[in-house]
Amino acid sequence: QVQLVESGGGLVQAGGSLRLSCAVFGRDFMISAMGWHCQAPGKQRELVATITGGGITNYADSVKGRFTIFRDNSKNMVFLQMHSLKPEDTCVYYCNAQTYSHTSIWGQGTQVTVSS
Repeated sequence: QVQLVESGGGLVQAGGSLRLSCAVFGRDFMISAMGWHCQAPGKQRELVATITGGGITNYADSVKGRFTIFRDNSKNMVFLQMHSLKPEDTCVYYCNAQTYSHTSIWGQGTQVTVSS
C-alpha cells in the first residue's frame, strides 16, 4: 500500500509563492509517476503537473513557466513550487501517485488560497 500526505498550503497574496510537499509512505516501488491536481469548489479535479520516475515533467498550460514539479527520491517526497500565484490558482491541491498496475492513489489535499 502507498499513502500520500500533503503539506504546505495556505493563504498568499497574488504574485506570491508557495511550495507544496507530498510525502510518500509505503511501497513506493509500485509508483510509476507522481502528480499534482487542483480542485476548485464546484469544479472537477484538474491536472496541474506530473513527473515520471525518470524525471519527465508535464504541466497544464495555465501554470507553465510559473510552477515546477520535482521530486527528492532520497526522501520519498514530491514538491510543487508555485510562483507568480494568481487568484485563479485557488483550489485544493491533491498529490497523486500512479502505480505500475494503473491504480491511482490520492492524498487528503491541501488548500491554497490566493488573494487579489
